[in-house]
Amino acid sequence: MICVTVTPSSRQLAKVDLLNAAKYGDVIELCLDHLTKEPDVKDLISAVSKPVIISCRRKQDGGAWEGSEEARLTLLRRAIVAGPAYIELDLDVAPGIPRFGDTKRIISFTRLDRPEHDIEGVFDEASNQQADVVKFTWPTPTLDDAWPLLRAVSGKRPLPIVGLGLGRADLTFSLLGRKYGSPWIYAALERGMEAFEGQATVFELDEVYHWRDIDKSTTFVAVAGFGDSQTMTTRVLNAGFTHLGMNVRCLPIEIGEIGQLRKMLDALKVRAIIAGSGMGTRLHALADEVDESDPRSGYTDLLLKRSSGQWRGYNSIWRSGLKALEAKLGEGGFPLERRNVLVLGTGGAARALVFACQQRKGLVSISGPRDAQAQQVANQLGCRFVPFHNVYDTLFDVVVIADPDLRCGVQQGCVNPSLFRSTMTVLDVSDPPAAHPLLEEARERECRVVEPVEVFTGQAGAQFKAITREELPASAAAIADAAE
Repeated sequence: MICVTVTPSSRQLAKVDLLNAAKYGDVIELCLDHLTKEPDVKDLISAVSKPVIISCRRKQDGGAWEGSEEARLTLLRRAIVAGPAYIELDLDVAPGIPRFGDTKRIISFTRLDRPEHDIEGVFDEASNQQADVVKFTWPTPTLDDAWPLLRAVSGKRPLPIVGLGLGRADLTFSLLGRKYGSPWIYAALERGMEAFEGQATVFELDEVYHWRDIDKSTTFVAVAGFGDSQTMTTRVLNAGFTHLGMNVRCLPIEIGEIGQLRKMLDALKVRAIIAGSGMGTRLHALADEVDESDPRSGYTDLLLKRSSGQWRGYNSIWRSGLKALEAKLGEGGFPLERRNVLVLGTGGAARALVFACQQRKGLVSISGPRDAQAQQVANQLGCRFVPFHNVYDTLFDVVVIADPDLRCGVQQGCVNPSLFRSTMTVLDVSDPPAAHPLLEEARERECRVVEPVEVFTGQAGAQFKAITREELPASAAAIADAAE
């Protein structure tokens, strides 16, 4: 089930929010702490037929309550008398609020500073307070932090447990909670109505993550990161899995300690990981083996677990980037041969594109804001190093934007858009399908541009086929084109 959270500030709009939430949720949480005046709880909950949870959180627990503690407890006691399906009570105040009528008690434990590791102790204490459901809430910035919460939900216990991870990585816990039997998962009705910053909306869970299709037999493909490009990857791949009737879905994760990651992925039976532009270098360390053409880049954007238990890494960005670039040049044979190519950036994606263009006999130079790093990469890969302040003194046929952290501007450390000339072809592999601001500048200067969405669809198609051995359905690939 899904619990849709509503946080109205007006009593007049509260009923409207409840009616809207009832269209999408199985359970509704009405947060009283956001209301400016005391509500008629009985009148509000009578507006909907779905079960309603009443909560009123203190600021120390991430809520918005500004009144006294005595007034808050009085409000909660009156709310119970109104007869909601559930009342949420903090662990420390639950002894002072007795059970009343048929209202079930959610005994809640919240900490905002770090994960709680004494799960058993908290659970036993909550059980002693006549809990019907035990709720845990704490920050989950990485998979490491969500792990104790997931273990709490997935274990066999005499009382059901629900959990709410704070931050964007709550998505990880929510989707895993769905698989491992959490009574419900939480979502906001819409942006601006989140119980906590970063909480997913019910529409995201439906349209991007296909949460309703997840069950105990679902297999997850991990997608590292929560940026726009990772969300689009999830949207496209999930559409492909759905189209082909596969019980596979994407699981967004924020990676913490690489050393612990392998154990957690094994426990979750995750057999594939897709990395965004900022994670490829870190994930390279997880690969037990890589394609023979990839070691020099030190960059891995797809990992597949083989039957032997070994993780094999692939670098798909240079292949899709090179294919899109050559298609744009469109001269057959080796269109990069003897063309002057400038790669901007020094990370894994930049290294990979240096290698790719070298294989096609391009005359490759590399440059970046940190000359020492660029010089080192040039020495390792056998290409030309161009000091950052000298890139404007040489004419290039092709410019590759290969680092999302490159800054566009005229200040020191930035790439001045005057670099671009109308005779150039510009490829952006920094964070496809998103376009780097430098690419926008190249368009303004009438350069021939390789659209990042072309790189993205090629890469997504290659990753999908590597994972499923099936072609990415055209309807799924078209999602990225439509969003451009």
